[in-house]
Amino acid sequence: MAGPSAGKVALVAGATRGAGRGIAVELGAAGATVYVTGRTTRARRSEYDRPETIEDTADLVTAAGGRGIAVPVDHLDHGAVRDLVRRIADEQGRLDVLVNDIWGGEKLFQWDTPVWEHDLDNGLRLLRLAVETHAVTSHHALPLLLRHPGGLVVEVTDGTADYNRDTYRVNLFYDLAKMSVLRMAFALGHELGPRGATAVALTPGWMRSEIMLDAFGVREDNWRDALAEVPHFAISESPRFTGRAVAALAADPDVARFNGLSLSSGGLAREYGFTDLDGSRPDAWRYLTEVQDAGRPADVTGYR
Repeated sequence: MAGPSAGKVALVAGATRGAGRGIAVELGAAGATVYVTGRTTRARRSEYDRPETIEDTADLVTAAGGRGIAVPVDHLDHGAVRDLVRRIADEQGRLDVLVNDIWGGEKLFQWDTPVWEHDLDNGLRLLRLAVETHAVTSHHALPLLLRHPGGLVVEVTDGTADYNRDTYRVNLFYDLAKMSVLRMAFALGHELGPRGATAVALTPGWMRSEIMLDAFGVREDNWRDALAEVPHFAISESPRFTGRAVAALAADPDVARFNGLSLSSGGLAREYGFTDLDGSRPDAWRYLTEVQDAGRPADVTGYR
């Protein structure tokens, strides 16, 4: 396995689809061994009831040039996470990159619904899936990551720290979940930095996940057909764009300069020079602030 991450071992927690899959595949393309976890396998689906599986992701990692290893894990199950990390330790003896991408909340939140009207059980489960899972995984995985200097933790969220600070995000539960993950990276930076590792928060832009494409009735090869109804979708990016951001961080010997910070796929594309699959560099968060949220007509000129 050649590549800038050859010999490295990564765990992408929450890699069934979306950003997690894109990250796992790009780490594989960089030569890493990648453990991919999630709840949907070829034998059993989660409550998402979608066709994507962790085995499919692992196969894509291997096809990209790495080694993909699928492990079914519910990251709310402390014992299962502990066993996962023990397996990585036994099989590899190290962990170089931990990506906490666990989410699971698409079917649980209600848009623009105040907390007193929102389904309480769904809101609380969203917080467990989006925040508790990250803490459980870090608790068990970080001792292994710290065995060797230079480890990297990536907390995947939605929105930069600046954008989320000033913008109400969907509802209380969603807002709290995404801000909590940003703060988690900041806190981990303080705990890991003195011990030779780095933690960052990373947000995609408007990502063309499998679920998003289905919602708009398009595929990755014809996603622009959705622009007639959703013009601002023109700024969207593939999951692989976020994957390339993580791969660039993982290969950067000076990654510690980002410790504790909030980063975006578009910002890192400018930093490292990578592009999305179509050769563009979408800068979604600047676009959202300056064009979409400002009420201007959709126009990605200068933003991708």
